[in-house]
Amino acid sequence: MTHLKPFAALVAFSALALAACGTQSPIQPETVAPTAKLASAPVPSNLATAIFAGGCFWCMEKPFDEIPGVVATTSGYTGGTLANPTYEQVGRGGTGHFEAVKVTYDPSKVSYQKLLDTYWLQIDPFDAFGQFCDKGETYLPAIFYGNDDEKKAAEAAREILFARFKKPIVVQILPAKTFYDAEGYHQDYYQKNPLRYAYYRNGCGRDARLRAVWGQ
Repeated sequence: MTHLKPFAALVAFSALALAACGTQSPIQPETVAPTAKLASAPVPSNLATAIFAGGCFWCMEKPFDEIPGVVATTSGYTGGTLANPTYEQVGRGGTGHFEAVKVTYDPSKVSYQKLLDTYWLQIDPFDAFGQFCDKGETYLPAIFYGNDDEKKAAEAAREILFARFKKPIVVQILPAKTFYDAEGYHQDYYQKNPLRYAYYRNGCGRDARLRAVWGQ
């Protein structure tokens, strides 16, 4: 039997992980107990949702999960015309869907503005072709508003950033459309597959670019 040397094995594994979010053949996760979600159930009247697109949806869950008052995050697809899309269909393009994250939260504990502020720090607001190493319509950054207050907050934030950086902020601000949950193996990917997630995130240059834009 042929064995890869440790360094060669690491390079091969890193390449596999790097290709994961932008490929049509996603890596399947190890078998783990699923994390409880509210995504498939109606949202209780005391909770609210916010939807953001910021490139690979794997990388968008963790920052919101860490916010007190956030009840759940769900990776999925939205903004397009195809009903019940699959990962492969969205990845091929032509559906109009973005990879996005739906944040379910308790408005009595965390504000929409806090979620919005967190969102900006996870993205490159100047990249009109995608996010980090993932390019194409699926990975474009966008904020999906559910009401006029959310729209106004998003537009105000975009204007503040334009004044700060003196360059176009290409994040789209769009009315919310039907949100379709992604396949189960995409949910909580950073928890289910921490090593693969870390290799992908580092190899994609996400954190290096975020530091370049936003500082430490």
